Amino acid sequence: MDYKAIAQQTIQEVFGYNQDTSGWKVIKNSKKITVSIKASKRFVGNLYRVEGIIPESSTKLSDFLYQPGNRVTWDRSLKAYNMVHKIDSGTFICHTITQSFAMGSISPRDFIDVVYIKYYEGNVAIISSKSVDFPGYPPSSDYIRGYNHPCGYVCSPLKENPAHSKLVMFVQTEMRGKLPPSVIEKTMPSNLINFVLNAKDGLRTRKAPSGSGNHNGHSSSPKKK
Repeated sequence: MDYKAIAQQTIQEVFGYNQDTSGWKVIKNSKKITVSIKASKRFVGNLYRVEGIIPESSTKLSDFLYQPGNRVTWDRSLKAYNMVHKIDSGTFICHTITQSFAMGSISPRDFIDVVYIKYYEGNVAIISSKSVDFPGYPPSSDYIRGYNHPCGYVCSPLKENPAHSKLVMFVQTEMRGKLPPSVIEKTMPSNLINFVLNAKDGLRTRKAPSGSGNHNGHSSSPKKK
């Protein structure tokens, strides 16, 4: 499998999502973070667009979001986020395990994704991810294997204040299992907003060495849904 080619194609798709300004429907607006949706062309589900302002430069923000090492210290939605294979300096294969959601009604999922970062003119960076098959990490009975259709983050300097960034995130995740779509549609917007808030907290903690980021663990439901 040509992971680099998949990564390059995925980042082009994310770039296209960012250029596409028509047909989005705003479904949630909270704490200056906006969540919009449109029907995904990849599966029977939604493509989510999340927008917010981050008080950090786009270069530092993209590096923070891309690096796998400290992800679980600030991203409270994850149990594990590990690089399992490095392709080159900007591309790697990642194994992710999520926490349970919605008070345990959505059990943990795991994902195998190819992650890629690319820099554009004007201090713009895009980080893309897409699920792939990878030897040594087949689906297991411990978790339901989810599938990420092309997802990503677009980090760009805020025009009126280049020391801050505009973050635009695109997510189209197929949770799989036996979950009714209504459960996912109900919980996803709040989870996406929480991700942005967690990233802000994580960046603040990194700036203040005396601070410590803590994250919550949720016990999984005995039955996978």
